[in-house]
Amino acid sequence: MRILVLLTAGALALSSSAFAAGPTEGAPPPYDGDLMRLAEILGALHYLRPLCGVTSEGQRWRTEMQALIDTEQPTDARRAKIISSFNRGYSSYAEVYRACTPAARVAVERQLDEGSRLAHDIVVRYGGN
Repeated sequence: MRILVLLTAGALALSSSAFAAGPTEGAPPPYDGDLMRLAEILGALHYLRPLCGVTSEGQRWRTEMQALIDTEQPTDARRAKIISSFNRGYSSYAEVYRACTPAARVAVERQLDEGSRLAHDIVVRYGGN
């Protein structure tokens, strides 16, 4: 089973250059849409993984979300937007799945795949050296 090792490593690697330069005041960074989607995926995984019996991760996805916020150091408004994306990912799956079904397992795999791809793409495009 794949875990989003690239997710945290990739997202945190952004801090070295993309965050250091930073966007102009008030303008979101060019990777903002991808970052919001990544936050949504973390929320979905925070709900789905324990639902499907993966209890060994504990608060892993929430912790990874906090690491993203800590690295990004967003304004209060942008922080609220990132957290809202995480919560939307969590609640959208909580509304649909009350038990781990084959469809829920497929959703987990898709979230892991997309999260890994997004983290990689963000680093490649915006991570600098």
